[in-house]
Amino acid sequence: MRVLILSWEYPPIVEGGLARHVRKLSEALVRDEDVEVHVLTRGGEHGPLDEVRHGVHVHRVREPQYPRALPEFVRWVRRMNADLLARGAELADELSFDVVHGHDWLVAVAAKRLADRARVPFVATVHATAYVRHQGWVHKPPQSDIHRTERWMVHVADQVLVCSHYMRDHVADVFGVDESRVSVIPNGIDPRDLQPVEDLAALRARFAAPGEQLVLLVGRLVYEKGFQLALDALPDVIDAVGRVRFLVAGSGTHEAELKAQAQRLGLMEHGTFLGWIGDDVLHSLYRIADLTVVPSLYEPFGLVALEAMASGCPCIVADTGGLREVVPPGDRVGLRFNGGDAEHLGVMIERMLTDAALRDRLVAEAFEHVLRFDWDDVARQTAERYGALLRGAPVGGRS
Repeated sequence: MRVLILSWEYPPIVEGGLARHVRKLSEALVRDEDVEVHVLTRGGEHGPLDEVRHGVHVHRVREPQYPRALPEFVRWVRRMNADLLARGAELADELSFDVVHGHDWLVAVAAKRLADRARVPFVATVHATAYVRHQGWVHKPPQSDIHRTERWMVHVADQVLVCSHYMRDHVADVFGVDESRVSVIPNGIDPRDLQPVEDLAALRARFAAPGEQLVLLVGRLVYEKGFQLALDALPDVIDAVGRVRFLVAGSGTHEAELKAQAQRLGLMEHGTFLGWIGDDVLHSLYRIADLTVVPSLYEPFGLVALEAMASGCPCIVADTGGLREVVPPGDRVGLRFNGGDAEHLGVMIERMLTDAALRDRLVAEAFEHVLRFDWDDVARQTAERYGALLRGAPVGGRS
């Protein structure tokens, strides 16, 4: 089987979790499922136009740096799709693809056109939606443009894939598609990728003195990630527990507002905003933190929670979205707080920081729990969906 996968990011270009997902899925499909994978992506100034990385054939188109303003970004995406379509057409003429698989709206137009050109099934993975990112405000451009593309994508796809049951319900409801057309395949994690590279003792000493406890917040600094809730919760935690510091690792459109909030709350002397950091540093931060908090208002899956658990760092997550599937109920592998409730989050943080036996138990249970999210299994399930399409068998169904 030969598959063409389209993604707007692929290493060495990493904008977020999508690049890691597509890389790990592609490599596992090649390694374990005997699938020949070709990834079509943008290149910018990074990497050759064509290469084989870990068995995956990577084809790139040169694109200028994308603009940060959303209206200009949407126009940039249209141009990128035109370039991907032109390069993909050359590949389709040269190779005989069996399936075309596009990841998110950013490459949907090119992926569907290429599938039509090759007369093969089109698979679409929905990683997130504009509808939830903007709290349902998708009636005006540019959000309406993205929402319309996402709706079109899931309706024209022969198979829709999502990473959680929450996302399947959301996609079916918002876009008006039958749940039977949407399959759930969770994201994976490879603990071997999470190795620290820094001197951990020296790194921790940069951010916390002996006897202080360190709370870690990781991700894009945007409203839906809920970091404002964690900041609201911290003053009472510091008053009750004492000697608590925090780290915020990430960048985004909400960064200035979060810093201003921390200033108003008197928190700046208790923590550090690191800005964007690379994966190597992030993996080290998980190892030195006493707690990772994932306070998202909206979360399709919850990879940060998985990474923390795989790194031996206890976590507290919002009781919302895909986080419910990553951290099941019952205080077995992590703690949950009522989504959107800063006061309850503060109670959970205080509980975690003051109960060493609880932390030890959660870390031990979580390390076993994360083994359920295996990339080999993700690849197997994905290849099964490809095969079912080629056989003409029914797709979707409850996983």
